[in-house]
Amino acid sequence: MTDKAKAEKAVELLEKEYPDAVCSLVYTDPLQLLIATRLAAQCTDKRVNMVTPALFGRFPTAEAFAEAKVGDIEELIKSCGLYKTKAKDISAMAKMLCAEYNGIVPDTIEELVRLPGIGRKTANLVVGDIFGKPAVVVDTHCIRITSRLGFHNIKDPVRIEKILRPLLPAEKSNDFCHRLVIHGRAVCTARKAFCENCCLKDICDHFSNTLSSN
Repeated sequence: MTDKAKAEKAVELLEKEYPDAVCSLVYTDPLQLLIATRLAAQCTDKRVNMVTPALFGRFPTAEAFAEAKVGDIEELIKSCGLYKTKAKDISAMAKMLCAEYNGIVPDTIEELVRLPGIGRKTANLVVGDIFGKPAVVVDTHCIRITSRLGFHNIKDPVRIEKILRPLLPAEKSNDFCHRLVIHGRAVCTARKAFCENCCLKDICDHFSNTLSSN
């Protein structure tokens, strides 16, 4: 089986296993998703969702964030960890959005990664979820599972994105990555791969290697 055929099969199997593929972060507009994703770095989505209602209630627009004192942002996001760096990034991001984009979140990866604190993972999530463009969100679950499947043996998210983009159906790539998060939390965990419960085991290198070594 070619890597492209395997990728298409993985998409099909995960669609069947997890028909509802949605981002677990709660948001109502592009700015909220952008900021929530920045807060989610080294923090659980559950914790971020507990913090953001008060944060967005206090600062509902890019202009409000841009005018806010960094210390006021810090106070509202303290429980997310790395809060000083995150608050500084959010403030700088909002100021750049206001100065260069009229407070509107841009719709391309190239423009989004120019914003302070925004990398390709966040940029892909925003263009995929908000603007409906092909996206490959390479988070820890994506790195781990696609490695176990046999698509690569590296850790570099940018290189992995370049490997996966031509393999995945463009219109399904973003939802595929959401499903990898669900699968990575439930079955193919960092601690252990529960292969006996895995819908991908028949196309998985890790599973076949485990069988051959027993």
